[in-house]
Amino acid sequence: MTARAAIEPSMPPAGGAVPAVPAVPAAGIQAAPRDFAEVYEEIFPFVWRTVRRLGVDASAHEDVCQEVFVVVHRRLPEFQGRSSLKTWVFGIVVNVAQAHRRSLRRKSPAHRGTGEPVDPELLAGPSNLSPYEAMTRAEAARVAHDLLASLDEEKRVVLLLAELEEMPVTEIAQGIGVNINTVYARLRAARQEFSDAVQRHHARIRGGRNG
Repeated sequence: MTARAAIEPSMPPAGGAVPAVPAVPAAGIQAAPRDFAEVYEEIFPFVWRTVRRLGVDASAHEDVCQEVFVVVHRRLPEFQGRSSLKTWVFGIVVNVAQAHRRSLRRKSPAHRGTGEPVDPELLAGPSNLSPYEAMTRAEAARVAHDLLASLDEEKRVVLLLAELEEMPVTEIAQGIGVNINTVYARLRAARQEFSDAVQRHHARIRGGRNG
């Protein structure tokens, strides 16, 4: 069982309000090589699900996403296309999410981000699934998110990018600022830890049934 097999990419809540494009003062901002509104439209789903997968609490999702796009707006003139837009934005997402968690820890040292609870309605898949199939799919997603959360952040980042976003290792290395060999090493370790966690989960289920 891989992380990708267990979790479908999540989108902002259906029917919920999508955070508005942040209002950034235009004064002193040079014309960007790409239109910011188009970039926002293209990359928002990726930012939303990455913020969630990096363990930002659900109550802070909109604030963190808006802060990401404030930085994207400010730095968009610097984007030269040497990497994909997704890779470039990912580096910003990681930095903003880490700054958010540091801020929370300063305010409350006992705080630990737990990530957003998985909404079964978002992960139940096509509407033609039977209630049992939808429930099974949602349960698998919850378990997979718990297993991902058990990884340290360095391993979780490379696993979610490689398995869930299907990003090439070269782009992952660019996005997080490490060399390719380091990415490969973290990815191997992450896959092994995830596989071990799946085995332990299945063993607990079998033990419960036999008990």
